[in-house]
Amino acid sequence: MNPKIAILGGGYAGMAAAVELAAAGAAVTVFEAGKVLGGRARKVVLDGREVDNGQHLVIGAYGELLRLMRLAGVDPVAAYLRQALELVVEPGFRLACPNLPAPLHLAAGLLGARGLGMAARWQLIRAIRSAQTAGWVLATDCTVADWLAQQHQSRNLVARFWQPLTVAALNTPLEKASAQVLLNVLRDSLGGARSASDLLFPKVDFSALFPEAAAGFVLARGGEVRLGAMVKSLRRTESGWAVGEGDERYDAVICALPPHRAGMVLRDLPRLMVLAQQLEHWEYQPIVTVYLQYDPAVRLPRPMTGLADSPAQWVFDRHYSHATPGLIAVVISAEGEHTHWSREVLIAAVERELHLRLQLPAQAQWRGMIAEKRATFACVPGMQRPINKTAEPGLWLAGDYTAGKHYDYPATLEGAVRSGVAAARELMGSELWESIR
Repeated sequence: MNPKIAILGGGYAGMAAAVELAAAGAAVTVFEAGKVLGGRARKVVLDGREVDNGQHLVIGAYGELLRLMRLAGVDPVAAYLRQALELVVEPGFRLACPNLPAPLHLAAGLLGARGLGMAARWQLIRAIRSAQTAGWVLATDCTVADWLAQQHQSRNLVARFWQPLTVAALNTPLEKASAQVLLNVLRDSLGGARSASDLLFPKVDFSALFPEAAAGFVLARGGEVRLGAMVKSLRRTESGWAVGEGDERYDAVICALPPHRAGMVLRDLPRLMVLAQQLEHWEYQPIVTVYLQYDPAVRLPRPMTGLADSPAQWVFDRHYSHATPGLIAVVISAEGEHTHWSREVLIAAVERELHLRLQLPAQAQWRGMIAEKRATFACVPGMQRPINKTAEPGLWLAGDYTAGKHYDYPATLEGAVRSGVAAARELMGSELWESIR
């Protein structure tokens, strides 16, 4: 018999678990409340234009995401514009790693960093070297701001390198962000193989990048993917797990909902009441994406540019990746002064910054904005992240917010995918799996 597995949530974590289980012969049913797969990394329609609800940059170190894409039938070579690491943050900072074997590529990149005085350059080298020597592990976790102070990083260096990098990687302000998790990201990118630090710009929307192909993989193996299927309750019966009010019963469940939704679904399970309360009160950080359509002749020198000391933190030219000339996407990560601005004020501020800092036209031809208030969890020191296995037999969690020995990332696509894979493999390695096959 094929085990019947219900997966709650069609984001990257849920679809990763679905692919792993379907490949192992399980009869998988995915329940997704929305009309589009991808969760917090999905395509959306703004004024008739198909865009993404964020930019979600991928790096070469995201090996599990790339593996599952191939398994689902997506060729990463065709799906991404891949470039060697080049971080440009205006005014004047540039860090690029040349095509040299690791760790020479990192040494050359740090030594050749532009836009810093010699003192600041050595401060940066010492901080990275100190982290490497310690195995990228802190004796005690602290905020990124405190760690940078310990490393004697200058204000200019923080503004041009550490601030843009931290909010991009952790989506949490320096004063709150976990230094250990930041080092985990640096370990696998700058501290990894040369190709691990490559920047991968998706050339298709985030639903097509993996979740939709994963759905096709599941369907081809006899599974189901139900869109517009919001799950409000979960209970265990003598004949199996009941999902919502349906009559079907499942041998096991992987809950890949975002924390607040998972908490609502799990609250009626006696063994998980404390966990449900924890998830319902999870702390989040927002991400705002502003889309600006200029004349098709408008083009930036590169796909991605950072702006120091600006509400417009990272600017993406989608001409390079999505063949949409003149369409600029601006990402504003984490909470800040802009959080309290109106839509009109924020978009006007972004337009003004791009005009003054990057010499783009003073006004765009079209403007759009997507605000995700719960874009990611707040990646703070010492946070208690739940593991995949729950106290309820036959129920696992999956999501970028979970903790596991194979993933200690912030809220990223790779973290979500690794969690989904881990939950599926724990299920397949359990006594329950043996009993239902």
